[in-house]
Amino acid sequence: MNINLNENERIDQLYSNDVKIIQNPEVFSFSLDAVLLAYFTKIPLKKIKLVDLCAGNGAVGLFLAHKVNGIIDSVELQPKLADMAKRSVTLNDLDNKLTVIQDDLLNSFKHIKKDSVDIITCNPPYFPNLVSSKKNPNKHLAIARHEITTNLDDIMKISAGLLKTNGKAFFVYRPDRLTELFLKMSEHGIIPKQVQFVYPRINKNSNIVLVEGIKSGKIGGLKALPPITVYDENNEYSPLIREMLYGK
Repeated sequence: MNINLNENERIDQLYSNDVKIIQNPEVFSFSLDAVLLAYFTKIPLKKIKLVDLCAGNGAVGLFLAHKVNGIIDSVELQPKLADMAKRSVTLNDLDNKLTVIQDDLLNSFKHIKKDSVDIITCNPPYFPNLVSSKKNPNKHLAIARHEITTNLDDIMKISAGLLKTNGKAFFVYRPDRLTELFLKMSEHGIIPKQVQFVYPRINKNSNIVLVEGIKSGKIGGLKALPPITVYDENNEYSPLIREMLYGK
């Protein structure tokens, strides 16, 4: 299939599920965070509706498409990122399953019915929008990394509104803001139920955390899953990460 590429764009591939994705380092490229979030997200066999918030170039929705029996809506604010996502959807022949919504996530209810979603995924901006924060001069990258256009409170409010009762939300975030993440989830009735820490190497501190929450779930019962380590002692991908990227 012929897809037009804009300046600085390229087509990369996640070999583990044969997904092609349009990338542009000047605008946005997915990272291991998106692969980890797609791996961590538990998809039931039944027909479902999944919404990916802060979708970027659509990586998480694309990586989950082969697992989902149902439809996926990916919500992304930035027009250039949403455009890359839309073309990647067409590139993978997924137009009948995956829809890209280019809008502020605060407008999600204009596009998606409240209390209609089974699963939310979100790879939100990690860094607070502080005056003292050093931000990337590239506005696309700055918005993706800092809470310039959205924040945890907005994300949890929209997630809670979209999810059905007992619907699940899956997040990838930074451990140094885990307390804040748990607090905001709980404030909006999304109760943390599983957490999994990701470590760059053995004997290094965790730099990524994966969290699952349930809307209107009971307080308590949080499970800490076995850790994931990205690189082994030979500075090569660990077997699990290699499987995520390249398949078995």
